[in-house]
Amino acid sequence: MEKSWEELSSDEKQEAQFQKLLTPKDHEGNDLKFQSPQAEAAYKASINRIKNAIQLKEPQDRVPICLFPGMYPVAYAGMTMEEAMYDYDKCMAAFKKFVLDFKPDLQFGAAGPGPGKFYEILDYKLYAWPGHGVAPDATYQCLEKEYMGAEEYDLLITDPSFFFRNFYLPRVFGALDGFAMLPPLTGILEMYGVAFNFIPYALPPVQNTLKALMEAGAEALKWASALGGFDGEMATLGFPNVLGGFTKAPFDTIGDTLRGTKGIMLDMYRQPDKLLAALDAITPIMIGMGLGAAQQTGNPVIFMPLHKGADGFLSDAQFKKFYWPTLQKVIEGLVEGGCIPFLAAEGGYNKRLEDIRDLPKGKTLWMFDQTDMVKAKEIVGDTLCLFGNVPSAMLKIGTPEEVKEYCKKLIDTAGQGGGFIMGNGAFFDHAKPENIQAMVDFTKEYGVYK
Repeated sequence: MEKSWEELSSDEKQEAQFQKLLTPKDHEGNDLKFQSPQAEAAYKASINRIKNAIQLKEPQDRVPICLFPGMYPVAYAGMTMEEAMYDYDKCMAAFKKFVLDFKPDLQFGAAGPGPGKFYEILDYKLYAWPGHGVAPDATYQCLEKEYMGAEEYDLLITDPSFFFRNFYLPRVFGALDGFAMLPPLTGILEMYGVAFNFIPYALPPVQNTLKALMEAGAEALKWASALGGFDGEMATLGFPNVLGGFTKAPFDTIGDTLRGTKGIMLDMYRQPDKLLAALDAITPIMIGMGLGAAQQTGNPVIFMPLHKGADGFLSDAQFKKFYWPTLQKVIEGLVEGGCIPFLAAEGGYNKRLEDIRDLPKGKTLWMFDQTDMVKAKEIVGDTLCLFGNVPSAMLKIGTPEEVKEYCKKLIDTAGQGGGFIMGNGAFFDHAKPENIQAMVDFTKEYGVYK
């Protein structure tokens, strides 16, 4: 009798996910039709390279090479960020050109620029974006403030969904101010008095909010359809996308856009117990966010940008107390659900390597930015797959010879024995095309396993 998904081990779930990637389907559920036998062979070879690297094995032929750019494809195509955010066809064309010109093993989709009109409809206040607070050729910028008060921890801990709907969302989306007038859904229980809960839906602010949601939903669907079409076309050309969505470390969830950096730093000293309780409350939500994204897209890799855990940002004691315990639970929850966490360790994680080695082996992928890759290979190379760490600055101001030399050192050290994917260490918006090409070509030529 065949096991249900819940009965499978994490190893079996991961294997099932990779087998699904190796037999891709189109949007109608039929076997994907590749544009050539060469494209099909390239697609499957890329999946197998990534699979072996993540599972800490040597790929059969060479080190995988993946490019995870920021907004570089937009500038490379000769358009502004504003154009890419408002013309979805132009945006997809820019990312297609990037992939076809440089030919990495994987492509990570074209969602980066985001849908500008969607942000306009909802009057998004959390970010400035091209043409709306920053120059048309600039990238978007987070407008960090305290969107959750220091006194509101109990609201978040008691009912996170109610807090987000009634307090956080109206503060960051001007068009959603009607949410503040809605009662908790948990009050809708029995016939007696149930109608009182629905009176707010007759009020103009709430109705305006609902209308904005429907309009925004239509725009989001239009954008998502363009993204899906792009991924489907690129797959037929031999370039798979394994990225299923994203989630966050609980500490970053609170520190990035709820309390803000200053707020959460003060909370560690002024109300540490409240902060710890909130981190615990947020943890299952972050697990569910990643699992839900993977289920929706059908791709197992869940991206997790780590914003506030780097060396020098938190002390070792703070990292061990506030950051790592709940992040570890999120990682393990994703792995248990069949996902592959892809963590971008922004900044340096040289002091964190001993902490992060206590993870399921061969189940996670770590994008290292300023971490010593020799040290990382030595300490965590038998636990997790290393991704990176070609410096973005080198791609912008270096020479092809410097890029090749850096890649050679990575292959000779981090690449030994497998468990390594060549890539950039941080997102890049600007680079010299010849440096990116040198990075790809050298890896394919030199990074061969004997």
